[in-house]
Amino acid sequence: MSADSHPTLPPVRLHSDAELARDALGAPLFARAVRLARWAGPDTRVGVGGELATDQLPEAAAVLGLDAADADSGGYASQAWRVAVDTGLVDVTEPEDDGGEGDEERFGTAAPGEDLALVMSGAPGDVLDLWLAALDTVLADAAVPDLDHLVDALDAGGEIDFDRLDWNPGREADLLDGVLANLYLLTVTEGGAADDPVPLPVLAASMVAPDGMGEPTDAVLEQVSDAMMRLDDQFRQLEPIGLVEFRPVDEELMAEVDDPLEPETASAADDEDVSRYGMVRLTPLGVYGIRARMLEAGVDAPAVGELAEKGADALLDAVSFYSEHAAQAEIEQWLAGRELPAAAAELLAAARGDDEGGPLRRLRCQQALAPAGPEAEPVVRSVLDDPELGGLARVWLAERGVSDVPAPDPEMVFWLTVDTIAAQLAADGETEELPLLMEGLTAHHAGFFEEVWRVEHPATAYVLEAMGRLHPDKKAAKEARKAAFKARSRRPA
Repeated sequence: MSADSHPTLPPVRLHSDAELARDALGAPLFARAVRLARWAGPDTRVGVGGELATDQLPEAAAVLGLDAADADSGGYASQAWRVAVDTGLVDVTEPEDDGGEGDEERFGTAAPGEDLALVMSGAPGDVLDLWLAALDTVLADAAVPDLDHLVDALDAGGEIDFDRLDWNPGREADLLDGVLANLYLLTVTEGGAADDPVPLPVLAASMVAPDGMGEPTDAVLEQVSDAMMRLDDQFRQLEPIGLVEFRPVDEELMAEVDDPLEPETASAADDEDVSRYGMVRLTPLGVYGIRARMLEAGVDAPAVGELAEKGADALLDAVSFYSEHAAQAEIEQWLAGRELPAAAAELLAAARGDDEGGPLRRLRCQQALAPAGPEAEPVVRSVLDDPELGGLARVWLAERGVSDVPAPDPEMVFWLTVDTIAAQLAADGETEELPLLMEGLTAHHAGFFEEVWRVEHPATAYVLEAMGRLHPDKKAAKEARKAAFKARSRRPA
């Protein structure tokens, strides 16, 4: 997904760098990589790819406190070593090529890397950079087929037949990135997963089921089942780096893989039943990591607080495309530390404009000024005669019980009505509440539609057309359609 002029994702509230760095240092795989980096020394021997010599894996496993009786301990040590090398926590000198002479295996050496010092004395951002590098390594490993598939794809000469394996490294990496992007979106979208884990069948279905699909076919269900098993393997690999919290698929269900949980029933099923099929949740560190990868790919993935040092024009332009809750969070960050009268004046100035985005900017400006107290009153009063802001100012003053506010003239009332409905349409579209708003705004004005089409507002015809579709009173809706036609007719070609 490419970057756009406006955010394509909701803003996320990140934990502080210090909190995230502590989480990174506590991630089991990263912590193991650090321990092996400290252990590396003159007696450490590595192969041609920088991997630990096989006979050193037991010692490395012991350093990590792994059980020597566990057949997987050597693999865990090898993975941690690879992460240490890839992140620069360890520097390796690979063995020199002897030109093919001699049968003796040659080894290189290893030593703690310069970046190891950053773990103890670096800034939180330095630790997070190291963790992101470790994440890249783990994600690359997770995109590789499991050992059983690799063995099955060996040809007679012991080489991997990639055609038989049906594995495309780039495609697999893109698929995993897509899954993690979906998980990120579910995490940051209001009304979505948030802190709740996502059932694995739902995530698998997002990979393979066509958009708008009704009853899934057997072929699609089989693809969902296969994807679910693949994700189960991948999330098991991603959990140790601190990216996700994961409850794997129940082992007893592995034999029932031909009868997967249908994705559309996952949310309605009993919680215990759903959890047996696997549950996954991005950790706060995982949210940070996936967002960092998105930003690197050119995706606009905003975070709350990024606009705190920018002007009110940038703030209102950005939060116009946020949900109300997300906009409020960003506005609060922006207001913190600013003198309120000056901030209110800047917000009001930025809210002006007869462009398409003007109504929504004014709605967000009204939202930003809502918590302001008496100290903002002089600034708000100063725009009472402003044709674009006078209505907003009167609403703000009336909500505070101010009694000496001059009544708006009819032209301002009509203009504010058009502006308010245009803002709501831009913010939320044609919601169920909008017809009630339309009815309330027009009920107290006799002959409203006979006058409103003359309003000099760029959205007049657009708003009247919407009222013609949505107004709950059929007679009023018909009058709105006639008024929309008049408004269109009077606009210059």
